[in-house]
Amino acid sequence: MMLERAVHPTLSFTLNGDAITLDTAPAKRLSKVLREECGLTGTKVGCDAGDCGACTVLINGEAICACLTAAGQAEGRTIVTVEGLKNNVPAAAGLADSFLRHGAAQCGICTPAMLMAASALLARVAEPDEAQVQEAIAGVLCRCTGYRKIIDAILDAGRSAAPQPVASGAAVGARVPRLDGQRKVGGTDLFGADDIPGDALLLRAIRSPHHRARFRFGDLERYAARHPGIVRIFTATDVPGENCYGVIPPLADQPVFAVHETRFRGEAVAAVVGQRESIEALDLADFPIAWEELPAHIATADAVAPDAALVHAHRAENILVRGRVVRGHVDEALAEADAIAEGEFETGFVEHAYIEPEAGFARRVGDRIEVQACTQSPYMDRDDIARILSLSPDAVRILPTAVGGGFGSKLDLSVQPFIAVAAWHLPYPVYMIYSRQESIMTTTKRHPSMMRARAGADKTGKLIGLDFHADFNTGAYASWGPTVANRVPVHASGPYYVPHYRALSRAVHTHLVPAGAFRGFGVPQASIAQEQLYDELAEKLGLDRLEFRITNALRADQPTVTGQVLGAGVGIRACFEALRPHWRRAHDHAKAFNTKTDGTRRRGVGVAGMWYGCGNTSLANPSTIRVALKADGRIALHQGAVDIGQGSNTVIPQICADALGAPLALFDLIGPDTDITPDAGKTSASRQTFVTGKAAQLAGLDLRQTIARLANAREDAHLSFQGDAIEVRDHDHVSTLQLDQLPRDERGYVLIGEATFDPPTSPLDADGQGDPYALYGFGAHMAEVEVDMELGRVRVLKITAAHDVGRAINPTLIEGQVEGGAAQGLGLALMEEFHPGRGESLHDYLIPTVGDMPPVETILIEDASPVGPFGAKGIGEQALIPTAPAILNGIYDAAGVRIRKVPATPDRVRAAIQKKEGRP
Repeated sequence: MMLERAVHPTLSFTLNGDAITLDTAPAKRLSKVLREECGLTGTKVGCDAGDCGACTVLINGEAICACLTAAGQAEGRTIVTVEGLKNNVPAAAGLADSFLRHGAAQCGICTPAMLMAASALLARVAEPDEAQVQEAIAGVLCRCTGYRKIIDAILDAGRSAAPQPVASGAAVGARVPRLDGQRKVGGTDLFGADDIPGDALLLRAIRSPHHRARFRFGDLERYAARHPGIVRIFTATDVPGENCYGVIPPLADQPVFAVHETRFRGEAVAAVVGQRESIEALDLADFPIAWEELPAHIATADAVAPDAALVHAHRAENILVRGRVVRGHVDEALAEADAIAEGEFETGFVEHAYIEPEAGFARRVGDRIEVQACTQSPYMDRDDIARILSLSPDAVRILPTAVGGGFGSKLDLSVQPFIAVAAWHLPYPVYMIYSRQESIMTTTKRHPSMMRARAGADKTGKLIGLDFHADFNTGAYASWGPTVANRVPVHASGPYYVPHYRALSRAVHTHLVPAGAFRGFGVPQASIAQEQLYDELAEKLGLDRLEFRITNALRADQPTVTGQVLGAGVGIRACFEALRPHWRRAHDHAKAFNTKTDGTRRRGVGVAGMWYGCGNTSLANPSTIRVALKADGRIALHQGAVDIGQGSNTVIPQICADALGAPLALFDLIGPDTDITPDAGKTSASRQTFVTGKAAQLAGLDLRQTIARLANAREDAHLSFQGDAIEVRDHDHVSTLQLDQLPRDERGYVLIGEATFDPPTSPLDADGQGDPYALYGFGAHMAEVEVDMELGRVRVLKITAAHDVGRAINPTLIEGQVEGGAAQGLGLALMEEFHPGRGESLHDYLIPTVGDMPPVETILIEDASPVGPFGAKGIGEQALIPTAPAILNGIYDAAGVRIRKVPATPDRVRAAIQKKEGRP
C-alpha cells in the first residue's frame, strides 16, 4: 500500500460531471471504488468477472465493465454512471422514460447496465436498428425480461410520450408504468448489497469442498490470533436456538452450520467475521480444518438402491416424500387404446442465475434482531430466524430489500442465518455478500428428474389414459422437495381431459446441493414428457398436433385428474384456438424454407399446452392487506407482497384503487416489513396477483364500505377524493367527509380497511382426489425453430404465446412475464444444465443472451375466474412451462428426432440426427 501511495498518491477523474480526487489503491476494481468510496450503488456487481455486465459504466463515452477495470485506469478520464446519465449524456435523455413506458425494467438489477450500454450506442447512432441495439447490449445479461422490451425501449428512446394519468376506476386493465420504476431506472433502488452500514463487519463462510465429508476443526483461537482483523469465528456451538431451518417446518432439516459431517459441496461449517479489508484478504484455504471425503450418492438411482447409505437416518430409502394422484383404471384403459406413446425423459439441475447474488446485513437492537436482505418470503424468514436464535417471532424484524431476481431460490434462507447469529453475539452490524461462485454452488436449483410415461388415445384422437412415474433429485435437504413431489402428479396430465390416470412421484435425497423452488415447482419437467408424448400420439393417429390438443382441451364442466370441476375460468381451448392462424402460417413458411434449401438447415414448428394451479397445493395460503386514509387524503397501502420483478408493487395498488374507487396517484406504498406490514405470504406459485390481489380488492371494498357508512350512503356510491375531503354521491344525495376532522389512530390514519383472503381448497385423499387449487392459469406456446442438421445447433426463430390470465390487470407487465418466462424456457430446452462442482460461474453456466432470444408475440385470453380479483389469475410460472416442450416438438418437426434428455445441446441433437440417419 505504501508503494502504491508513493507511485500514485491520488486518483483524479470526472464523475457524473464533477471533478473527483480520491486517495485509493489504483489496482482496486473501479466498481468497488464507485460503490464503496463514491456511494454510487447504481453500478451493480453480479459476478466480478465481466460475465454479466451489471457493472457497466461509461468511460470517455465507451461502455466498459467496471469490475474488470482498475481504478488507476480512470485517471484523467470522464466516467458516467446511471446516477448521472440523464444530465451527462444528452442523446439518452428519453431513454429512462422509454424503459418505463415499455416495461423494460422488471427486477431492475440489470437496468442500470442496460441503460449505460444503450446510451453509449445512442450517443453514436441517433436512430439505431435492432441489430445495432442487440450488439450494444450483448455484454449485459438479463434473467427477467427476455430482452424484447429492452430492445423496444431503446429503439423508441427518441420518442417523447408523457404518461397519462389513470382515472378513478380505470386502473385495472391499464398499462400503468411500474410505480417503483423511477428507482430502477435511476439506480436508486436498494438491493441486498447496496445499503450496508459503514461500521458493519464482514462475514465469510467456510464451506465443504466435497459432496460428502467428515470434518474436524484445528486450533481456531490460534488462527484468529494470527489474523488480527478477525473479530470472531462462529460454528454450530454458537447457534443460540435450533441449528436447523427449512421452508416447510415439519420437515426442516438444514443446519446453519454442519456438525461433524457435511452432506453437499458448499455446505457451511463455520464463519469468520471481522473488519472488511482483513476478511476480504483472508485465504480461507488456510482455515484450520481437516476433511475426510466420504462416499456420496450423486444419482437418485444410487440413493434408492437396496442397502444404500441413508443421507438422513430418519428417512428410509432416502425418500423424502411421495406424491400420488390416481383416477379411473389406467392399466385397463391403456390396454384398450388404439394408439400408445411411451418414453423415458431426463432433466438436470438448472441454476436460477439471477443477476443479484444473495446479500444482506443484520444488527441486534436491544433484545431484538433486524435482518435486511434480499428475500421472497419475509415472514417465513422471520419464523426461521426466531427458531435459530431462540426468540419469539415478534423479536425478529425482516426488512426485505429490492430483489434482483428470485424465481424461487430466494424463498430459502441464504445469508440470513449466518448474519443473524453473528450479529446477535456482536455489538456491530454484520453483512455477507455471496460471490457468484458461492451463489451457484450453494443455493437451491430446479429439481433434476427421471420420468417414465405412457399415454394412450382412441382412434378419434381422444386421450383415454396416462401413466406417469417420476423421481426428483431433491439433494441433501428438504427445501421444496415435498411441494414438487406433490404438485407434479396433479399437473402431469397437462390441461386436458384424461379420464384414466396414474401419476406417482418421489423426492429422493442425494449428496448434492438442495433442489428447491424454481418457477413451476416441477411442472416444467413434467410438461417435457407429457407434451412430447401427445405429439407422438397425434402423429400415430394421423392428426394435426394442434387440433389433437384442441380436441382434448379441458372444458369447464369436465373433471380434472383430481376430480375437481373448475367451472368458469377454463381458457385453455381458447388459447389453442388463438394459435390456429399462426400455426398455419408457420407451417407454410417452414415448408417453403425446407423446399428451397439444400437440407443442411431445416425448419419446424412445435406446440405445447400448460396449466398451473395458483397458490399452495391443498394448503392454507392467506394474504392480508391493509389500506388506510390519511388526514390529507393520501392513501397508505401496506403491501407485503415482495416484488421480485413480477410487478406486485404496481398490480396490487391497481386492484386496490379500483376496488376503493380512488385515483391510483393517491396511493403511497408501504412495502414488506414484518414490523409494520401484514403478512402477504411468499412470492411464489403465481399467487400474488391472485391471492394478495384478492386481499387488496377486499381491503379496498372494506375501506369503501366504511366511507359509505360514515356518509350514510350505499356501498355503490360514487367517491370523489378532493384533497382532505371525500365527496360521496349516492344518486341525488351528496355528502362530504372532512378527513382532517376525523380522529387519528397511533399511525396517523383516520380510516382503515383490512382484509385477509385464503383461496378455497380441500385436502387431497389417498388417491389425490380433491380440490388442490381454487383456480388455474392456462396457456399454449408455439415455437418456430431452425436446426442445423450437420452441427446440431438449434435456433428459435419466434415464439407465439397465448395465455388465459383471467383479467389482464396490467397488460404490459403480463407481456414482460411471458417474454421472460419464454427466455427461461428456452434456456431449459437448449442450454442450461448445472453439474455440481463444475460450471460455477456465468461464463461456464450459460443462460440466454439477447442474441438467443427470438421475437415473442403474446396473445392475452381473458376467461375470468370468479375467485380472482376482477377475474385475474397469476402468470409468473405459467409463462415458462410450455416453452421447452414446444421447442422440443419443433426440433422433431424439423429434424425428425426426439430429444428426451434436456437440454437439447448441439452434441445431443447431432448425435440423435446421426443415429436416425445411420451415420457414425
